[in-house]
Amino acid sequence: MKKQCELKPSDLRSTCDPKMFTFKDTSEVNPLEKVIGQERAVQAIEFGLNMKSPGYNIFVTGIEGTGKSTIIKDIVHQYAKKLPTPPDWCMVNNFKDEYRPKAISVPEKKAMRFSKTVNKLIDDLKEELPKAFEHESYQQKLSEVQKVFTDQQKDIIKKLESSASEHKIKINRTKTGYQTIPIVKDKAISPEEFLALPKDSQAEIEENISRVQAEIDATVREINKINQSMGSQIEKLMQEIALFVVKQRIDVIRDEYKACRDILNYIDEVQADILENVQDFIASSETKSPMEGLMFPSAKPSFLRYQVNVLVDQKDLKGAPVIFETNPTYQNVFGQIEKRAYMGTVTTDFSMIQAGSLIRANGGYLIMEIESILMNPLVWEALKRALQNKLLFIEDVTSTLGFGTSSLRPEPVPLEVKVILLGSYDLFHLLQNHDSKFNKIFKVRADFDHEVAKTDDTIQNYARFIARACKEENLNPLTPKGVAAIVEYGEKYISDKNKLSVRFGPIMGILREADYWARKRNSNKVTDKDVIRAFTEYRFRYNLYEEKIHESYVDDTIMIDVKGDEIGQVNALAVFQIGDISFGRPSRITAETYMGKQGVVNIEREAKLSGKTHDKGVLILSGYLGRTFAQSYPLNLSISITFEQSYGGIDGDSASSTELYAIISSLSGIPIHQGIAVTGSVNQKGKIQAIGGVNQKIEGFFDVCKAKKLTGRQAVMIPNANVKNLMLKREVIDAVKAGKFHIYQVSTVEQGIEILTGVPAGKPDENGDYPDDTVFGKVQAKLKRYLERSFELKKQFDSQNETNG
Repeated sequence: MKKQCELKPSDLRSTCDPKMFTFKDTSEVNPLEKVIGQERAVQAIEFGLNMKSPGYNIFVTGIEGTGKSTIIKDIVHQYAKKLPTPPDWCMVNNFKDEYRPKAISVPEKKAMRFSKTVNKLIDDLKEELPKAFEHESYQQKLSEVQKVFTDQQKDIIKKLESSASEHKIKINRTKTGYQTIPIVKDKAISPEEFLALPKDSQAEIEENISRVQAEIDATVREINKINQSMGSQIEKLMQEIALFVVKQRIDVIRDEYKACRDILNYIDEVQADILENVQDFIASSETKSPMEGLMFPSAKPSFLRYQVNVLVDQKDLKGAPVIFETNPTYQNVFGQIEKRAYMGTVTTDFSMIQAGSLIRANGGYLIMEIESILMNPLVWEALKRALQNKLLFIEDVTSTLGFGTSSLRPEPVPLEVKVILLGSYDLFHLLQNHDSKFNKIFKVRADFDHEVAKTDDTIQNYARFIARACKEENLNPLTPKGVAAIVEYGEKYISDKNKLSVRFGPIMGILREADYWARKRNSNKVTDKDVIRAFTEYRFRYNLYEEKIHESYVDDTIMIDVKGDEIGQVNALAVFQIGDISFGRPSRITAETYMGKQGVVNIEREAKLSGKTHDKGVLILSGYLGRTFAQSYPLNLSISITFEQSYGGIDGDSASSTELYAIISSLSGIPIHQGIAVTGSVNQKGKIQAIGGVNQKIEGFFDVCKAKKLTGRQAVMIPNANVKNLMLKREVIDAVKAGKFHIYQVSTVEQGIEILTGVPAGKPDENGDYPDDTVFGKVQAKLKRYLERSFELKKQFDSQNETNG
């Protein structure tokens, strides 16, 4: 059986023949321009980019190192170059409501120019409007208007004075109004003289004063009306002059941006506000208050309201924008309203509004990582709202949460952006299953694979990828042997002889480090020796813990036998994972069988040290034992199994076949050779199933055997289904070639127990009985003895009870 199941050295590793490469080094190879092995993902991305309907945003999944970010950016940039450049965006004052500034679109690459144009307009008007109002023609028209209304005032006052004179009343104008003074004998009299007059004269004077006072009130009202009319006429005149000065300059702007409705509307509002507040432009410098600069600075006309705040300027952009937001905080994604401290408080205005990634990517593409988004509060919900409503609100997040002072609330910006999120499978499934809006907004999933079928074409593409990497990062070219070593590394990385890894992140690390070691030996080419050393040195930097574990096997702190024979004892294999480094080491499993009805007792489970998968594997053992040995009579036994010297958690079912072998050995009384370690799960039918980490497990046991001295009988027994995963290190293969170490593959429990014991498992006859000289025959015999003994004991107990009764 051993010879039939033993693997040849050629089965233990897939090698890449450097002769398949026709180049001397990769500098002669055309760099790769396409993506290796990601046809599904690329097709999904292209579909999502081409779909213009709402909701076809893209969620990209895949494990780290598959080049998702690089591939996404390359594809999106290619698409973006073919699209038109979107308009620029500016934030301007809302003259109707200063707390609701609005964003306007500006023809692409003209935002800064438009901002400067408006600033120049205001600066010109500050100079030209005062000049226009100081000009002789304006002063003459102003004088004419003032003369007309002044003459009207004079006529009214003259008429009032004449009427007062008829009533023998003199009108004296003061700062506080009009004063009436009686006249007697052409002479104004004092109050004392008035009181000295006869009563009838006093009454007549008082009546005249009342009449004149009524005329005075009417005259004042008439004069006020005249002043108002004069003010209106002067304002109209100023409007005409200002309009003449402003319009000829603003019309130039209108002509330049006549195709942009937003700008035309804004310019109309600017013109109306300038005409309404023309005094701000012509106001002369006022006398400074003595308190100015201490507590109460004098108010000066503010022209900030005419400023244009440029949010997005695409002047250096060709095609649509592609933004990769690496830190998606709320402010970075949606923008923010900044504030400035002023006299113990904070102030803000529309000029302090800053753009975020969404508006900068408007008309193009925004790429972000979902994990970073979910780590920042409020971003995910706000992003979904923006994409669903196609509106971007730039808000003060502290105000929306109820903190801080009231702030601006800019009008929403129309949004047309394609969002691409990068994330893990777990987060995708979490959002898909628990977020009701997720599937409506992210309708396209692009799933990146981590492996590709190994063919001559993919191997040649590997070489082209290496050529590209060397060219982009200025690395030394690789020789054919160096490329072959990288190809073999790609196979070993995924533990599959028929596939290659497309996790190019780790491969790039090996290329950079191999280049370092090549330069270290003053070579301008990277060979297979440099690649192997890069891998070896990398492992050496990270495997201190592995060495410490290994020492505990060498000094027998952890008890492992690699020679001799023991009953109910087998060496299982486990994998330790420390970051990117994984390694295998043996672990002793023992089983004890005895009479009873407890069935299989898993000590790890009783001690709460085992996981669910491991518990399931142990329970399967009962099914196999019952199927094999309890078809004619019930099982009557107890089994105790455990991982010796295991003090941490255990999970996985890769040791279930090992546990079964230990049980069978204990029941049969046939010893198992301790030089053979076992891995593989088992089902209830007795079939050996594939497991993970087969290379690490074999190499780990080999290292322990080597440290304890190879005997030529040591081996590892693996599932037949894992043969395709073998990519063992050359040291193990050399030992197999020399007959110092062996690898066996099995498909059934019967094959495995025969290799471990050297005794045939046995086949049942028509009655279900196994031959006495087989492993299963001896198991069957012991089980029968257990059952018979249990019946005998039952009879004895029954007899004793009857006697006592």
